[in-house]
Amino acid sequence: MAKKPNKLKARLPRGFVDRSAEDIRATDEMLAKIRAVYERYGFDPVETPAFEYTDCLGKFLPDTDRPNAGVFSVQDEDEQWMSLRYDLTAPLARHVSENINEIQLPYRTYRAGWVFRNEKPGPGRFRQFMQFDADTVGAPGVQADAEMCMMMSDTMEALGIARGQYVIRVNNRKVLDGVLESIGLGGEEHEERRLTVLRAIDKLDKFGIEGVRLLLGNGRKDESGDFTKGAELDPAAIDSIVAFVSGTGTLENEGITELNTMAEIFSACGYGEDRIKIDPSVVRGLEYYTGTVFEAELLFDVTNEKGEIVQFGSVGGGGRYDGLVKRFTGRDVPATGFSIGVSRLMTALKNLGKLGTSDVVAPVLVTVMDGDVAALGRYQKMVQDLREAGIRAEMYQGNWKKFGNQLKYADRRNCPIAIIQGSDEREAGEIQVKDLIEGKRLSEEITDNITWRESRPAQVTVKETELLATVHGILDGQAEDRQRQNEG
Repeated sequence: MAKKPNKLKARLPRGFVDRSAEDIRATDEMLAKIRAVYERYGFDPVETPAFEYTDCLGKFLPDTDRPNAGVFSVQDEDEQWMSLRYDLTAPLARHVSENINEIQLPYRTYRAGWVFRNEKPGPGRFRQFMQFDADTVGAPGVQADAEMCMMMSDTMEALGIARGQYVIRVNNRKVLDGVLESIGLGGEEHEERRLTVLRAIDKLDKFGIEGVRLLLGNGRKDESGDFTKGAELDPAAIDSIVAFVSGTGTLENEGITELNTMAEIFSACGYGEDRIKIDPSVVRGLEYYTGTVFEAELLFDVTNEKGEIVQFGSVGGGGRYDGLVKRFTGRDVPATGFSIGVSRLMTALKNLGKLGTSDVVAPVLVTVMDGDVAALGRYQKMVQDLREAGIRAEMYQGNWKKFGNQLKYADRRNCPIAIIQGSDEREAGEIQVKDLIEGKRLSEEITDNITWRESRPAQVTVKETELLATVHGILDGQAEDRQRQNEG
């Protein structure tokens, strides 16, 4: 007896998600609001591919403990390694470098796109997620950094996040570099260890001061038993860094001067500490930042996956990265930018009730009563007429011989209206228009025949010439009902 072949198991890779129509439309609405702010600030769009040559992504990879140094990589036909981008900043640096003679500097640009991390997935941690970046390349002054922070503040408010529910926190890596030099971690030979320290400090909002102390020391074991190796600093060095991030340390250098300049700009433009705040605990995890760093943090409480009440935390960040373009060109090309985590920001807006719920109405369904070629042509013509009148519409494409299945399909699709024309209606030049939303309401609410007869009709028969006006009228009535429900 022949062995039956095994069925292929349908399974989604860990760390990836499928997106529904509702999620996609909500994302599009959110991106449009962000884009409008970026455009108002004079930024223009650009797009780079998802793959880059791995060496172009540079040495600033997000997770060196993972295979392929935290990125997904393949070899092309020339045996050159290519990787899916892990952020949108390194590809921008490559793009600017390749086109440096054609690009007008300062180059002000924005782009949204998927990025990929070859990291261990977990709750709220995905291997594919979307970012929305804005960057200014070729502007050396801290006024460009200040503008980024003000634009992020305006973006939060354009999305409906009120003052008091967010803050843009600002620091300068030159300040932290001074602290690291003071404890003997200056120079290229300590680059990897410095990165470990930066990642430890970046976990302050997640693990608190004691958790950071562990990561600066021998390491930290989480509740699942996974151990993260620490920076192995001595107690005195740990105390110096903790004093710095707690705001109790003292230091005077170029970074402090730049922060003071930015604070004056914020004040002059009316951005108080309820919107933008200097904060020494902000570090950002990547090594390529060379000056100002900033984060957009949401301050309202949410319940995490463990049932604990916590602040929502960061939804984006960025800073000055003056060395990325120089890797390619050999010349100094200063740059500053900000990246929004789109998926995380969507979760935040959902918690606030600010996420746009889809206003897209399901299509009107033209049912099929006869399957001959002439009849199918007539039904399709009705659909085209509805579409040309600005109404979403479709003709039933399943087995038309079972009419009950057509109405079940319309119900599952949440279609607002069904159009019905059999041979009798056709001969009379008429069409039945069935209000499916009202019909569903009546079937749930009305229990006696008198009320049924006095209610708004759920189905009417009209002349073919009255079809468009009738459908428009029913859709308008349904829209008014939805508005009343939302207001109520």
